[in-house]
Amino acid sequence: MKRLVPLAWLACALLPLAAFAADDAALEKGLTDAMRYDRAKGERAAPSGPALQAYIQAGYLELKPSVRADYTDYRLLKKPAPFMGQTLVMVEEEYMTQYIGCCVDEGVSAVVRVAGSTAAMETFAKANACSFEPKYDPAEALTANRLGIGLPPGKYAKLSCHERDVDR
Repeated sequence: MKRLVPLAWLACALLPLAAFAADDAALEKGLTDAMRYDRAKGERAAPSGPALQAYIQAGYLELKPSVRADYTDYRLLKKPAPFMGQTLVMVEEEYMTQYIGCCVDEGVSAVVRVAGSTAAMETFAKANACSFEPKYDPAEALTANRLGIGLPPGKYAKLSCHERDVDR
């Protein structure tokens, strides 16, 4: 019986970590479902809104985007999250709630800090009518466009799953 008490304490200590990992897996699944392309229906498998709401509720994203420019919300993560074997650092969501001009390209993109192989992201992009930038330059994309946000120096990649990516 004396040996069971330390094991019980250890189990209680590790249980939240297991739940945290399960939550991360559910969050990632929600985002990948929003990026997944259903060829039979000719559209993304799920809307991006619920996936982003789940990240907000889990404390990874703020309720309001870091920046909104044209039709795109740029959301920097408050804390790193796993995504296809990398670290998710920013989510871009393009959508139209009110017409302000032309050229909306609805969909969602994931920007990751690269720490290893990006093969899973490349494979996903090919299978789901997405585009993949293995050498994404956040300084060029964010600072040059005067969005007022940036990412620390490092190696980044971007998985983009928008309407126009289907035609590429």
